[in-house]
Amino acid sequence: MFRQEVGVTSFIPSCSYLFQPEKRNMSRYNIYSLLDWIYGGVDPKFEGNGGPECAAFLAPQQRAAESLAIILISLLEVGVALRRINVSREFRAVGRDSTRAKEDSLGKNLLLVALCMTFGVEVGFKFATKTVIYLLNPCHVVTMIQIFLLACPPCKTAMVVFRLHVHMLNGALLALMFPVVNTRLLPFEKEIYYIQHSMMYLVPVYLLRKKGVYRPEPLGDMWWALLATGILFLYHFIFLQVLGLATEVNLNNMLCPAVSDPFYGPWYRVWATGHQNLLSLLHGKLVTLLSQHSGSACRYLLDTVRLRGKKVD
Repeated sequence: MFRQEVGVTSFIPSCSYLFQPEKRNMSRYNIYSLLDWIYGGVDPKFEGNGGPECAAFLAPQQRAAESLAIILISLLEVGVALRRINVSREFRAVGRDSTRAKEDSLGKNLLLVALCMTFGVEVGFKFATKTVIYLLNPCHVVTMIQIFLLACPPCKTAMVVFRLHVHMLNGALLALMFPVVNTRLLPFEKEIYYIQHSMMYLVPVYLLRKKGVYRPEPLGDMWWALLATGILFLYHFIFLQVLGLATEVNLNNMLCPAVSDPFYGPWYRVWATGHQNLLSLLHGKLVTLLSQHSGSACRYLLDTVRLRGKKVD
């Protein structure tokens, strides 16, 4: 008798049946059904949604040249910012004022529940329309970051994530100014679009008032904004672009411009790199400035109302 040699790979269960057409319908959960859930509902008939024409909007040479140049610029931004930011020193500076932020308040919990419900409905719409892949768009990722910030206790990680996410809110502004809702056909789907992007501003305004680890960097400090900008562009041109080319899905307009893009044309990504770099650097500072002044204005109004009430009594 001869002993049959057994390799290590023989103990690994085979998944090849998932790719066999004759057995594809025998399994309820296979690779094809999963891919169908992820991006099977993306209809290329809608302009700017995806498809072969959208993927071929830019010439391969132009796409490669733009990507290489912007990735190098983004790496330079990240490298310079990291050399300038001292996280430990800045955490010690805000740690002295973190006692108030450590207390969980009813308002924070209510905001967390409201944001989770809003985002949960949006996720449900994505599953219902088989467009789960769109959850990788930056606005949805920032919403998940905000859920983390509301649920996470104040710490060094929360400080870093909060400061970075404040400078990643420019997408919410663009979504509200140039809404792309031509593919939202289900009832209440458009309304959730506006509610979610509006709540993206409500969370930082609320957390900024709690101070502590949610205290922003000085207005003259642009290094956090530069770091956030570099990370955003790397996420777009490395992750979203590659995934979009593989699936022919126009993730955050990396394949072709949106129907509402004012810079529609073959150089729309070059224009976007310029105005989004500038907007990312200034938008977060503007949000911080308005939040601080809105808090002072609210306190002034409350004090005025109280004084008038005392005079009436």
